[in-house]
Amino acid sequence: LNVSAVKAPGYGDRRKAIMGDIAVLTKGTAIFKDLGIELESVKLSDLGRAKKIKITSDETVIVGGAGSKEDIAGRADQIRREIGVTDSEYDREKLEERLAKLAGGVAQINVGAATETEMKERKALIEDAKAATQAALEEGIVPGGGVALLRSEKALAKVEAVGHDEAMGVQIIRNVLCQPLRAIANNAGIDGAVVVNRVRQLKGKNDGYNADTDSYGDLVADGVIDPAKVVRTALQNAASVAALLLTTDSLVTDIKVEGGDDDHGDHHDHGMGGMGGMGGGMGGMGGMGGMPGMM
Repeated sequence: LNVSAVKAPGYGDRRKAIMGDIAVLTKGTAIFKDLGIELESVKLSDLGRAKKIKITSDETVIVGGAGSKEDIAGRADQIRREIGVTDSEYDREKLEERLAKLAGGVAQINVGAATETEMKERKALIEDAKAATQAALEEGIVPGGGVALLRSEKALAKVEAVGHDEAMGVQIIRNVLCQPLRAIANNAGIDGAVVVNRVRQLKGKNDGYNADTDSYGDLVADGVIDPAKVVRTALQNAASVAALLLTTDSLVTDIKVEGGDDDHGDHHDHGMGGMGGMGGGMGGMGGMGGMPGMM
């Protein structure tokens, strides 16, 4: 036999689980001493099979494992059940990696550019897109362009506030829900207040303003979407920061000098950050322009 020793990935119980995945994938038997199986007792029939195995200094790739589809599907269902019950984000991430390698395959994206600076910028954009896509898989998608938040105004009408403070908090949230859409319109050179009022009058739940085409219509059909998780966490994080500011004695800020070096004539509405969706960053809530083309 031609033999090549490869260090198993992972540590502890996670390593054993991965070895079990490989055994199912190749229709082999995982050999563990704690199960009473010694290396000396291994038979040729215990070895797994694959059409091709590529081993490098960094990775091992198994192609065309001999495992049956039923066994692989059963193993994948077991991992999905583990994902459903775990409370650890780290464990969930590792389980999802195992599931992807076992059932869905792994995609590798190679980023190239003429200069290192350009390559880093492209890599950052792709990482943002990857994170947005993963967020969409976790909690689904909503219409982009600030429409999802604007439509949430109706839900606030059903909130029964207890006391003046809660009522004031509800009103504050109501006032800011339109700001991402207003900022998008202002940055596109359109009156934000006019666009907000127009979108409120649209009947479709996915209808909104597409700044890219300067038109109104079904944003989901146009591919202007946001991950629901991104929209939710952006609102929660904004509320958290606002609550922190209420308990702060003093703040430090830059004073803009009219006509000075800091006045660049930039009249764009930067809103509360710039959640650009899949095409750009996901930093805040201000420039939430959706994730065009993720359909």
